[in-house]
Amino acid sequence: MRIKLKKKLKGAEGSFLLDIDIQAEENCFLSIFGRSGSGKTSILRMISGLMEPDEGLIEVKGTVWYDSKKGINLPPQKRKVGFVFQDYALFPNMTVEENIRFGMEKDDKELLEKLLELTELKNLRSRKPATLSGGQRQRVALARAVARRPDILLLDEPLSALDIDMRRKLQEELIRIHREFSLTTFMISHDFSEVFRLSDKVFVIDNGKVIKEGRPEKVFVQERISGKVKFSGELLRIKKEDVFYIVSILVGNNIIKVVADEEEIKGLNEGDRVVIASKAFNPFILSQDS
Repeated sequence: MRIKLKKKLKGAEGSFLLDIDIQAEENCFLSIFGRSGSGKTSILRMISGLMEPDEGLIEVKGTVWYDSKKGINLPPQKRKVGFVFQDYALFPNMTVEENIRFGMEKDDKELLEKLLELTELKNLRSRKPATLSGGQRQRVALARAVARRPDILLLDEPLSALDIDMRRKLQEELIRIHREFSLTTFMISHDFSEVFRLSDKVFVIDNGKVIKEGRPEKVFVQERISGKVKFSGELLRIKKEDVFYIVSILVGNNIIKVVADEEEIKGLNEGDRVVIASKAFNPFILSQDS
């Protein structure tokens, strides 16, 4: 798969040129990570055909969807894409089952039942979106997108509006569906831990350019160590607060408290020397031996 795009865009700081060249293997879970206004959503919209690049190439599974040099530009309905929007975009007058069926190119009862089971929606199949929770609506949106049997599944901040417990649960469902249907998945997320847990490969975007790419552990560990703000200290206490952990660290004569999740504190103990590093996005806690 190759996604090569150029597009002049407007951001909060003025106009900039989106200029990317992404190549990846099929059936990978890919994430695009970066600040708001760096062009992430525009990339998904151009892949889906909802926005036209100024120039470039989109080739998926050996089929060219867009080629500015050859004048090829398949309309959205001819691109095998499943798109999950941040606001769900469900049809309010349709039931859960009807919303999912709407995504199908042809009626497939077996696929419908499989999706209802995978997303735990069987008992809600006759309900309408207004009667569902945010997590349930997001499951319907995901099932509808997969019902197209897409070549690419596009996820635009799919879990950002959900609480931590529901995010974790749906992260597990996302990766299960990704593997079950052998999808190539593109996800936009600002959540470092979400990108780290789900992705095979991550592309870090800044001002329209890919500034780093690779496996999350490689990209983010290097990013952490080279942070613009970095403190070394002694881990004093790890205290659980609801679904988070509050980590107290002695830095010089000051105690700094950092919110962390279970994955970030794994292997850390009171008395350890650790580093707090931050660059652009989130603070991180590292063992000083990392």
